[in-house]
Amino acid sequence: MISFTSVQLNAWMAAFLWPLTRILGLVAAAPVFGNTAIPVTVKVSLGALITLVVAPTLPPMPAIDPGSWAGLLILLQQLVVGLAMGFAMRLVFAAIELAGEVASLTMGLGFATFFDPSSSGRSSAISQFLALVSMMAFLAVNAHLALLSALVESFFTLPVGGPPFGANGPLELARWGARVFSAGFQLSLPIVAALLITNVALGILTRAAPQLNLFGIGFPVTLGVGLLVISLVLPYLGTPIVNLFNQGIEESRAIPRASQTKAPAQAAIPALSGAKAPVAP
Repeated sequence: MISFTSVQLNAWMAAFLWPLTRILGLVAAAPVFGNTAIPVTVKVSLGALITLVVAPTLPPMPAIDPGSWAGLLILLQQLVVGLAMGFAMRLVFAAIELAGEVASLTMGLGFATFFDPSSSGRSSAISQFLALVSMMAFLAVNAHLALLSALVESFFTLPVGGPPFGANGPLELARWGARVFSAGFQLSLPIVAALLITNVALGILTRAAPQLNLFGIGFPVTLGVGLLVISLVLPYLGTPIVNLFNQGIEESRAIPRASQTKAPAQAAIPALSGAKAPVAP
């Protein structure tokens, strides 16, 4: 007859529950994985499947009852680590969406807004278009596999039951959040520059021919120039977008490491050479 002790059951529960919590935290916050269009049951099943594959390779878990206060504190710590890693990658998509918002406002498409289910708010047409393009690029270069690889690596850099999640991790995440604004404006800079030249030309034309209706010709001209510039620039956006993915994965790896030591923001991982080069899982 096979019998189990309470200590063995607690050890088995801890070996599955704590890694599952960190993985589900990343799945809930990371792009693509945390999309609201994906049912919750699918996300939980995916997290459980990844945990079953990863759990046998992880370091030994601490001998703590998962139902005790210390076990619940470890559970909360794993959730915070997973959410922080997923949110670091989500900031990359926020930068791309910001570029679309700036381009839409400059083109005069500020009124063309739609409901964005991922953020439960409004989003412009250009922003949603760039978000879909970046999502396809995210899957095309296997960045989702690299993100899962960073998650598995975090169990060794910040083991379960190890040092508490210090202040350096959130500070690293806050510094990375500042990158959203600079990256968003850099991506939208070609469109903004072209439309600035267009508006200057329209202003000169209005001064030369005051009888022209600026409001009648200005909107279709700026809209047409904006769409033309987007079609010309889009093939060249692959490299900066993939570089942002690479930086986001580096930050996801650096956050657990920064919570232990004052590690530099840029962790050393294999760089993505281009849009066609896959990310090593």
